[in-house]
Amino acid sequence: MQKLKYLLLSVPLFILASCQEPVDYSGAITDGHYLNEAQDKVTEVIIHDIFSPPVAARIYSYASLGAYEVAAATDAKYVSLMGQLRGSNEVSFEVSEKVYPPLAALHAYYEVGKNLIFSENMITEHRDATYETLREKGIPEDVFEASIEFGNQVAQAVIAYSKDDNYHQSRSFPKYTVTNEPGTWEPTPPAYMEGIEPHWNKIRTFVLDSAAQFKPAPPPPYSVDTDSKFYELAMEVYTAGNEANEEEKEIALFWDCNPYKMNVKGHVMFATKKITPGGHWMSIAAIAAKAAGADWKGTAEAFAMTGISLNEAFISCWDEKYRSKLVRPETFINQHIDEDWVPLLQTPPFPEHTSGHSVASAAAAHTLAQIFGDELHIVDSSEVNYGLPIREFDSFTEAAEEAAISRYYGGIHYLPAIEDGVTQGRQVGELIWSRISTRQESIAIKE
Repeated sequence: MQKLKYLLLSVPLFILASCQEPVDYSGAITDGHYLNEAQDKVTEVIIHDIFSPPVAARIYSYASLGAYEVAAATDAKYVSLMGQLRGSNEVSFEVSEKVYPPLAALHAYYEVGKNLIFSENMITEHRDATYETLREKGIPEDVFEASIEFGNQVAQAVIAYSKDDNYHQSRSFPKYTVTNEPGTWEPTPPAYMEGIEPHWNKIRTFVLDSAAQFKPAPPPPYSVDTDSKFYELAMEVYTAGNEANEEEKEIALFWDCNPYKMNVKGHVMFATKKITPGGHWMSIAAIAAKAAGADWKGTAEAFAMTGISLNEAFISCWDEKYRSKLVRPETFINQHIDEDWVPLLQTPPFPEHTSGHSVASAAAAHTLAQIFGDELHIVDSSEVNYGLPIREFDSFTEAAEEAAISRYYGGIHYLPAIEDGVTQGRQVGELIWSRISTRQESIAIKE
């Protein structure tokens, strides 16, 4: 009788449970918060693994493309970039009704990003902790599984696309050989590191017809004649470095973005690892998306297009760097003006012309202006984790111009590298937006 009583009591409880409304998990992910956190983790790993600026831009571009392609596959307002980007093919996916798109996009970002770095465990641990948080928000397990599966399908398509860009082949290309030709680049103190990525112009582009499509004007002819234009440019850097005020020094340090700065204390040399220039602009993209109130799809769009812009900018810039192979100001000044002079910033290990910050910043700023409008107030906290204060800008253009001139204040670029670099970056950005679209209405306008 006791057993029968138990069964009778259980029936109403079962009926009550089965009649309960399903948990509404639609609000578990609405904005770009989780994508921002995933990007922050990828940035941390890029710093930890010491990827160079061009390689870092490549990582950001593909990881962000993974997230964006989920948005394009699940919202008719967005257009897939696969089929628009050079070397890519159109893709189509069947989307199960159980798929929760923002979770699938997040998984695609993690999965592609993990495939492109060394310290996979750092990404995996962060991903798993994030997923536990999302499960606590009520996302059912079957929805979780369907979303992860779909995100993985998209990620694998992007990973397959990334494998054909010549990056892996370039790992075995010969190192840069220093020549004795006057005016050509040579390693700089204190570490005298070899030239980084001398074959980056062989990486497949996303949009550019070739790495040399926007070949900038060559730098002024090298000369040690004190009446020459080149000597004048070197003296300008020397004077600017010696007379820099506190604001100019602050600007230089804020935009330093040196992923591997060598420090010398007596007989001890140790490295300080920081964010790359591309990482700084991807952070600005996240800040802008949040300031503009973008949802997760708008955030994925901003990340993907900014990443693509940075990738193209570095390919274009590096093509010129290893064409002109111009000597850095520090080397010239030490040899011909002041042997004891040291620039405020540590000179990066690659040729001078054009300025990578100038090209990348101009391209990224143009892209972000296309998405959010140029006059968006930016509270740039990108460098806070590296002990630097917040800086504020009233437009992306203002931020890009400051990033460019910071290299002059820091003593590591002649002015033509900055001025020509800004032009080069704008040309890259303009071409990207003239050739690819993320929105259906943009395609209609172009047609």
